[in-house]
Order: sequence, then C-alpha cells, then structure tokens
Amino acid sequence: MTGSRPPILEVTFKMRILVVNPNTTASMTDKIGAAARRVASPGTEIVAVNPAVGPASIEGFYDEAMSLAGLLDTIRTADGFDAVVIACFDDTGLDAARCLTERPVIGIGEAAYHYASIIANKFSVVTTLGRSVPALEHNLHRYGLMARCARVRSSEVAVLELEHPGSDACARISAEIGRAVAEDRAEAIVLGCAGMTDLADALAREHGLPVLDGVTCAVGLAESMVRLGICTSRLGGYSPPPAHKR
Repeated sequence: MTGSRPPILEVTFKMRILVVNPNTTASMTDKIGAAARRVASPGTEIVAVNPAVGPASIEGFYDEAMSLAGLLDTIRTADGFDAVVIACFDDTGLDAARCLTERPVIGIGEAAYHYASIIANKFSVVTTLGRSVPALEHNLHRYGLMARCARVRSSEVAVLELEHPGSDACARISAEIGRAVAEDRAEAIVLGCAGMTDLADALAREHGLPVLDGVTCAVGLAESMVRLGICTSRLGGYSPPPAHKR
C-alpha cells in the first residue's frame, strides 16, 4: 500500500538481574522482589535473594560491616546474571561488589539519588532511624549530590517495623514527608530504605510530588545498562581482587 508504514517489531531483550537484600529478613526480600518484578521489562528475570547469615536489618555503619561477608559471598557464588542490584539504601558493599564482576552493580541509594537529581532541583531523603542518617549523608557527598539534597530526615521507624502489618510506620513516614515539603521546600522525596518500596506510589499520590523508591530505580537503571552493553571498569579501584583473596 502506498504510504503505509512497516509494522513495528517488538523486540524482547532477555536478561537476568540478581537483586540482593543484604539483610537476612526473608519477608523483606519477598517485598523487594515483588517491587522489582512489577517494573521489570518483559524478558527480564528478577532473582531476589538474601544471605543466610548476617544482621536481620541494616541500620547504620555497624550493621553494614556485619552484612558484608554474606553479601559478597552471595554475589561471588551466583551464576548466569547480567546485572546486580544491591537492595540496601546504604549501598552496602557497593564498591567491593563491583570488584567481583564486570557486570553492572547498582546500589539502590545511588540510583534513586541520580533519578531525583534529574527530576527535581532539590530533594529530601526520608529514612528510618537517626543513626542511619550519617551513612546516607556520606554517600551523597561521595556521589557529588549533596548540594542537590535539601536534607536527610529520619522518621524514627525501625526497619523491621516496616514488616509489621499493624505498624503505624507509613503514617510516620508520611508525616516526615509533609515536614520535608514544608520546611525543606523539597520538590521530590527519596525513600531511604528498601523496606519502604511498597509505599512509594501511595505517598506520591498523597503529597502530590514524586516519591522515589530505590529498588525500582535501580532495576530500571540496570536494565538500561545491560541493553547498552555498559560494563564495570576493570581498571584502578574496581580491578578484580587477586585469585587468592577471592
């Protein structure tokens, strides 16, 4: 037919993303996996796992350190994946994990911060406990994004409270978002815990601004990097460790 266009061919890009929750709480891993699958493209397989040993939750520097052995062992022994998502907002073990594989390794904190910096002039972070705030501020400085963050706020909700159906955690997080909008003049909110992944959509509707969840941001970023064929550099700081140290 004259002037007709050829049909658009839909190409399904096959990939497998390993999503690692560095703590040992299986219910949180299930929630993270469900959120990741919800936004994954057709053809993307999400494998959500957690280590067998380590802390039940990660709230600050000590818990991060205690989780590293289990996290790195989980990545080291996994096979057949195209990218890794570290599903702890502290970006626990991110640099060390990048030394283990040339495949993209995405931390949910870093992914959410970068997305927020694209869609808003200023964003605030709402995390769990106050002792988690310094770790997140440290990462924002390291990523060069502290100037874009109005404030890192704690809702004083313990990580494991997010797993309790009768908890008022969502209401307390929502109240902190309200304060971020009023006091920080935040234009977007980043939720500072993987356990908050199921709250983002409802909170965005309630407050009328973007509320970003790091798990879904990281999955989207990982898929893009795999499609573009982008790998982790094997030079300098991300060089593979010597065989006798693996």
